Amino acid sequence: MWPMRKLRNRRLGRERVLGVKVRASHIGAARRRLAAVVLLLLFIVVLGAGLVWYGGPWLLKRLLTENPAFAIREFELTTDGVIAVDRLRRWTGVAPGANLLALDLAQVKRNLELVPLIESASVERIPPHTLRIRVFERDPIAQLNVPRPGGLEGVELVPYRIDAGGYIMLPLDPRERSATAPAAEPPLPLLRHLNPAEIQPGRRVQTPQLAAALQLLVSFEQSPMASLAEIKCIDLSCPDVLTVTTGQGAEVTFGLADLDQQLRRWQVICGRAQRENKAIATLDLAVTNNVPVRWLGTNAAASLTPTLLKPVRTRRKNV
Repeated sequence: MWPMRKLRNRRLGRERVLGVKVRASHIGAARRRLAAVVLLLLFIVVLGAGLVWYGGPWLLKRLLTENPAFAIREFELTTDGVIAVDRLRRWTGVAPGANLLALDLAQVKRNLELVPLIESASVERIPPHTLRIRVFERDPIAQLNVPRPGGLEGVELVPYRIDAGGYIMLPLDPRERSATAPAAEPPLPLLRHLNPAEIQPGRRVQTPQLAAALQLLVSFEQSPMASLAEIKCIDLSCPDVLTVTTGQGAEVTFGLADLDQQLRRWQVICGRAQRENKAIATLDLAVTNNVPVRWLGTNAAASLTPTLLKPVRTRRKNV
């Protein structure tokens, strides 16, 4: 009754399908372009890093550290002491015409501070061609005579100097002194019976007795006693006291503590001695109450000349 429908295989029919192959080809091309761009950028980065790594130092040397325009032409060196400027310049280790920007300022500072006579130094570069150095020298306040092997008798006394901080130094050679400085240094108080094994140039000696002796010298120079007496020697043989010998022949014993108070008691006793026309033979300031004092004879006291006011030592500047 009904017409027979022709059976067909739907898989063999032509129907519209999605362009999967076309879309996949576009995606692959895009990925290849992205990979090419990434590789190009990576190549540029590697090439730039290589140029910076190998060409940067060369360019830095050509423009800065080896540029003749930055050669040191002016050497500004000042000191607050008496060392000659030419000697200080040799101690810096800076070669003539060295490049200012390539100079290691920390090394120059270290070279100067390794010298026992120098306490500290400041180094500054001022482009394009000026190096400024300021040196602060140690100020010796006492002298040590240390026995060392040598000499005709097998032993010789080597003089050392010591500053208020306890640093040991050798005396400055007269040839290394500034032409405007005094030819000789003033005499310094002598410290006796210090352990020779501890005395080395550039080394700091830290013992309670030596620290007290140095503090005594500093306080003495700043007190009115500096115009009434002169300290010639300090004996450190006794561990608990300091035995001071003055230029007037007096022997004064100090304790290691309260040095300012002991100096004031010494001043009071010296004032009484002047009023009564007496001179001190021995004085024990280590005793806090009823200070023992022994006077010189009348003839001996009359023969002593009064101490003149000593000029205050001031630091000077060499340029």
